[in-house]
Amino acid sequence: MSDATVGPDTTIVDTCRDKITKALEATDCKVVGAYDDPNGSHISIEVVSEKFEGKRPVQRQQLVYKAIWEELQGPVHAVDSMVCKTPSEA
Repeated sequence: MSDATVGPDTTIVDTCRDKITKALEATDCKVVGAYDDPNGSHISIEVVSEKFEGKRPVQRQQLVYKAIWEELQGPVHAVDSMVCKTPSEA
């Protein structure tokens, strides 16, 4: 079961944003559904976290995928784009 708060008005975009923010202690996190569909199966992610310091781009992406792994097994079919930055890069 998910540790994110899920209610009747919670979208998959909200759930992903909350999980990424919590897991990576993100200072900024944007998750957008394709075509502005909050429950779309394709999402785009932009995240800023100190946990990315010293990590290569693929390692940063792996941290994000790990945070939303449960959603990737169901409602989220694909991540169309992902931008992962440290605070100094933002």
